This record gives sequence, structure tokens and C-alpha cells, in this order.
Amino acid sequence: MPTSETLPHARHYIDGQWQDSGSRGESRSPATDGLLGTFADGGAPEARSAVAAARRAFDSTAWSRDRHLRAAALHELADRLEHRKDELITLLARENGKLLAEAALEVEGTVPKLRYHAALSLTDHGRAGEVRPGMYSMTLREAAGVAAVIVPWNSPVVLSGRSFAPALAAGCTVVMKMPAQTALVNGVLSEIIADTPSLCPGVFNVFTESGNAGAPELVSSPDVNVVSYTGSTAVGRVIMEQAAPTLKTLSMELGGKTPMLVFDDADLHAAVPVLAKAVTMFAGQFCMTGSRILVQRGVADELRRRLVAALETVRVGPGDDPASEMGAMIDESNAQRVEQTVAAAADYATVLVRGKRDRALLGPSLIEVADVSSPIVQREVFGPVATFEVFDSEADAVARANATEFGLAASIWTRDVDRPLRVGRELQAGTVWTNTWAMVHDQFEEGGFKQSGVGRLNGIRGIEEFQETKHLVQVAPQL
Repeated sequence: MPTSETLPHARHYIDGQWQDSGSRGESRSPATDGLLGTFADGGAPEARSAVAAARRAFDSTAWSRDRHLRAAALHELADRLEHRKDELITLLARENGKLLAEAALEVEGTVPKLRYHAALSLTDHGRAGEVRPGMYSMTLREAAGVAAVIVPWNSPVVLSGRSFAPALAAGCTVVMKMPAQTALVNGVLSEIIADTPSLCPGVFNVFTESGNAGAPELVSSPDVNVVSYTGSTAVGRVIMEQAAPTLKTLSMELGGKTPMLVFDDADLHAAVPVLAKAVTMFAGQFCMTGSRILVQRGVADELRRRLVAALETVRVGPGDDPASEMGAMIDESNAQRVEQTVAAAADYATVLVRGKRDRALLGPSLIEVADVSSPIVQREVFGPVATFEVFDSEADAVARANATEFGLAASIWTRDVDRPLRVGRELQAGTVWTNTWAMVHDQFEEGGFKQSGVGRLNGIRGIEEFQETKHLVQVAPQL
């Protein structure tokens, strides 16, 4: 049987050096609780050291000015990530609990993201003009400085890349705080970074922590200029408060409660598999989980029947088992939390499907509810749970969909060619899909309305979150 001495050990990568910590943590499989390896468990000292290294690199190297160097580095990162993708996919499935197919989607989707931002780093977005005879104005986009990237455990590869790629492309140096739940995945990412020749020491620093001492250091440090965070709305509010004294730029994608609006004319044969996947993908641990199924009354009975049948038969198991149709939750305590949430909802709603639990393996649940003020509707569960809500008209559907504090995404299912624009314009959500779900593209911005976020990721706006605009004015003598 392997022991902690024979298994992998992940360390921090700070200022071009591998660093250990006085504290050591264990990485365990959420599906089996088997020991996978150990990791250096950091905190405030690592955060301060990483910020100091990033500030030195920003102030003393050519990184922020040399766009060709940045493009080369991002392509090199993409090359190395692609070379080790099979290793990362297997490790993600074992350490994070998600299915191998989901892990492949994550890792393989990160490579083009890096290449897109490599190209974007070579693109100018400034303006210039003669504002009056002999007087010229121009605007330049400059790197903001040091960027802190705080990464969640649910999709650590793609969600880290979604933030660090535009930060590096913009010319920022980076400190990345990674979650302990994916420590070994973090270690492989750090090795890829360390193996990238165009990244000089201090440009890209990574540390892992299980506690909550390092992150506040990043948010409050006067040497950090931008914080990019993906996670819960509650933590986003704390970050905004802690960042206020230094007036940092914040880019935050926060919680979601995605309504899936199914109208009477929808193609149920096409919709049901996607609705089921929207509840079970990543075991429901996804900011865009289709956690609210809103259905027009005319097809409610049929959709209810089909969804119950689809969700009751989902095979839950280890992510690296090809027979599994849904993986484990991140740990047993989170699975217990979701199980208790479903049990509490039974007091005021009808549980159509109740997922069974075996340690961190938890089946999906479907809960029919009428009152939009109910806790199961208003609170993000972050697990494989969806509500089933019936509406009568477009206006009723829109009112229900908009009745929470969240506004990250929504989905419309209809054959009516005009309805997506008509209804989509009324939905308070940053992304609205028609007859599909969870489609995001590197070239187009994504982010949340209301309490689901601040700023945008991807696209041109994504890189601008890590830049400042400088206005230069020059008077030239007339001939």
C-alpha cells in the first residue's frame, strides 16, 4: 500500500523557486477517501513572499512592455499543458471527483484559451487623434501591475487559465492562490509554469492553502493592483470589503442559480438530456448548474415524467470509472450538506427525486416548488439539486426567472424564432442560451448581473480588467 513517503508531494512555486511549508496536508480521493499524495500547505507567509516576487518582476523586468515575450510565454504554457493533458485529466478525475470526460473537457478547453490570449497580447486597443490643430491625444492600455488570482476547486485548470491568461497577456505579473482540494493538480500546473522558459522568476507565482490566511493578504496588500476571484457571492462581498481601502480593481464571477425556461413548444426530446446534464455535470458543483427548471404548464406533466425517469437512473461513481455518469462531490461534508438541504426542502416542497448518498457520492435530486421565495429557490445549493417550477405565460416565466439575487446565466427552450430575443432581453442574466446550455467562448465576454459578479472574463473586456488606460497629450509645433 502506498504511503505519504512514496506518493507525490506538491510544493509552492514562488520567485522561480520550489518552496515547502512547515505545514503539510494530505490529498484524498473524494470517491474512495484513498490517499493520493501530500502538499505544502501555505498561508500568509507564502502570500507575502509571492506578492513581493511579483512586484519585483513587474518593476524590474521587461515583462509588462514586451508583448512578444508574453505571447511566446502563453504559447509555451499551452504547449506544455497539451503535452501533459492526459496526466492532468486522470489526476483531475481522481482528486476532484469529476468524470474523465468532464476532466478532458476542462483541460482540453484551457489550451485554446491560452493561445487566444497569446494572440490578444499582440493586439492594440488604444486610440489616437488630432483633437485640435497641432494638439494630439492618444490612449494606451497598460498593465495594471500585480494581479492576484484566487481559484476555486471545482474546475481549477480552466478557471485558473481563464484569469491568469488575460492577466499575463495584459502584462501583469501574477500570484495565484490555489485550493487545497486539488493540491496535486496545482502541483502539475506549477511544474508546467516552471518549465516555461519565457516566464522569468517572479512573473508567475503559485501557492496552495487549505485555510484562509493567504487570500486576505492578497486582497489587502497595497502591492496587488487587481484581484480576480471565482467563487461564492458571500465570499465576493468579503473580498470587496477587504479591497476597499486600497481601491483595487475587482473581477469576480460569483454564484449562480441558472433558470432553464422550457416553453410549451420546446423539443422535449432534445431538451431533457441537456436539462439532466445541467443538474449532474461536475456533480452540480458549477456556477452555471441548471438548478432551476421552469416549465410552461402545457408540457409540465410530460417534462416532469421524463426528468424524473432520467435523474432516477443516473449512475453515480468514481470519476475515473467509465461506467459512472456522475462523479463524486468534492468531499463527504459537502455531500452531507446537500443531503440535509434536500431533507429541509421536503417540509415546504415536493421531492420528486431524492438522491441517495454513499460518503461523497450523492445522486441528483429534483424538487417541485411553487413559492419563489422558498430557500431552495433563493439559495445556491452547489450540488446536484434542481427545482421544478411551473409557469403560465412569458411574463410569468420572466418574473420567476428574475426573482433571485443571482444573474449569471439562463437558458430558453422553444421553437419560436422570436421568443429568444423577446424573452432573453427581459432576463437579468449575463449569458442567455437558446436550446442549449453552458456554451461559452473565449472570444466573447461572460459574467454576471446583480449579485453574480463584477466585471467580465473572456473577450476584449477580459484583458481590459487587468489594464489601466493612460491618456497622453502632446502639442507639436506647427509648420
